[in-house]
Amino acid sequence: MPLSLLSRQRSRRSRRWLRSTVAVVAVGALAAACGSSAKKGSTSTGSSQSTLTVGTLYAGSGDYSASSLPEYEGLQFWVNQVNGQGGVTIAGKKYHVKLVAYNDQSDPTTAATLYNQLLTQNKVDVFVADFGSVLTAPAITIAKEHHQVLFDPTGSGAVFFSNGANPYVLLTSLPTSAVWPNVAVDFLLSEHVTKVAIIYGTNDFDGSQAATIKKGLEAKGVTPLYYQGVDSKTSDYGTIIQTVKDKSPQAVIELGYENNDIAFLNDLRSAGVHFPFVLTPFPAQLPDLFAKDVGTAGLAYTFAYGVPPVLQINNVNYGMGFTAFSKAFSAAHGGATLNFLDVAGYNAGLVIQDSLAHAKSTKQLDIRAGAAALSGKLRTLMGSFVIDDTGEQLGELLPVAQYFPNGGFKIVYPADQATTKPVYPAPAS
Repeated sequence: MPLSLLSRQRSRRSRRWLRSTVAVVAVGALAAACGSSAKKGSTSTGSSQSTLTVGTLYAGSGDYSASSLPEYEGLQFWVNQVNGQGGVTIAGKKYHVKLVAYNDQSDPTTAATLYNQLLTQNKVDVFVADFGSVLTAPAITIAKEHHQVLFDPTGSGAVFFSNGANPYVLLTSLPTSAVWPNVAVDFLLSEHVTKVAIIYGTNDFDGSQAATIKKGLEAKGVTPLYYQGVDSKTSDYGTIIQTVKDKSPQAVIELGYENNDIAFLNDLRSAGVHFPFVLTPFPAQLPDLFAKDVGTAGLAYTFAYGVPPVLQINNVNYGMGFTAFSKAFSAAHGGATLNFLDVAGYNAGLVIQDSLAHAKSTKQLDIRAGAAALSGKLRTLMGSFVIDDTGEQLGELLPVAQYFPNGGFKIVYPADQATTKPVYPAPAS
């Protein structure tokens, strides 16, 4: 894995984050300074308008920063937009949005401390999780203990929604990870694939995907010929690749976070091993990062889940469609291209905004009832917003995308969403 390139990518994101923070402060929102001990600042809107405080965390460094920072930027963009429009509306009253954010440095223990601080010291009105299941996990427990609704942009681990009705969590910008692979399983079966190898990180996010794929295949009489969990911090897949190669699979699925996917794809190319089908979760989410750290040759004809910016939804009934958001976000960030996490953060803001608009008051259960009222009716640039009483996201299903050397990722399945036909088996380079 070329760490120097990953470092430069994160550095570029960090500079963008700093510019974005300045923009938020300029409209009266708050962003806490980076550091091991984050501190709260204060701002004034300069008017008598009431203020609604939104509290969240971001990973300014560490394993999850490449995804966390853009998600945070998307949320910041929403704050700027909504304040520019006069604020959010609750029961006919306008509120200016103030954002309080602390740096958890990709550490769940630090995150737990800072989540508690947001609720007990900052006493935020709206509680928003950091990126991903690992950094969201401590917030799930804390939200329930404090009877505070947690707006969860991308913490999609199925375990969060497996214990029955819970009014204190709400997944906004993705279906649960147990749902992510459903379309991919259908695709494999449509291509008559019967020999599948599955490698997955031993965490809730990756493990639930692996279990869904295994169950879906077995329901059609296909038993994976290799099914192996690995430590989530695995960075060397050389031995695993050789073991899988000896089994001659028709499809190999590696389920990890971005660092795992980068290491796996690079090790695959370094070993000179070719499989007819390779799927990893993150390349279409972070296309710039993977283009730099894996390159066209390493990505060629591999598959991924189709998300923005590959998936472009403009038929919306709330907020900006993808094209309008892409232009506005790029203009606000010096022409920088966006990725899925930027969209996820913005989409979380839209769900918050419309939930508040349908709430009878600022009480937490009224906000949750406002969100429930949107289910099946709200359509954003992430697709249809549908939730159940556990807070699980049932809409926004993920199509299958494939990387084409001369055109990048394109949606290839299902047919009603595809922009081109899939190439399977993938040609050897």
